[in-house]
Amino acid sequence: MLLDVRTYTCRPGSIKKHLEIYEKYGKAPQTKHLGQPLAYMVTETGNPNQYIHIWVYESAGDREAKRAAMWADPDWLTYTKHSAEFGGLVEQQNILMKPVDFFDIKT
Repeated sequence: MLLDVRTYTCRPGSIKKHLEIYEKYGKAPQTKHLGQPLAYMVTETGNPNQYIHIWVYESAGDREAKRAAMWADPDWLTYTKHSAEFGGLVEQQNILMKPVDFFDIKT
C-alpha cells in the first residue's frame, strides 16, 4: 500500500472558492480515476489556508497508471484550467508514504 499525502496552501481568503471549484469540476473526474480518498480535510487549527487529502494506491505502478488516466481525462483538464484561472493555490507538497506493519489502515 502506498499513500499519497498532499498538502495545499491557498492564498489567504481564497480556500473556500478554491474548494468550490474543485467540488464543481474536479471531484468527479478525480474520484472516477483514483477512487475515494482516505481523507480530504481542511485545517481546524494551524494554517487556515491549507487543506490535505490522502489517496491510497496498491503500489507506485498503480499510482502512476491511475494518475496518467486522470491527466488524460478532458474533464480533469477542465478542472485544472478553472483552478489555474482562479489562481488560489500558492504551494503544493506531496509525500508518498507507506504504513507501518503494526497498524492497519481502513480503506
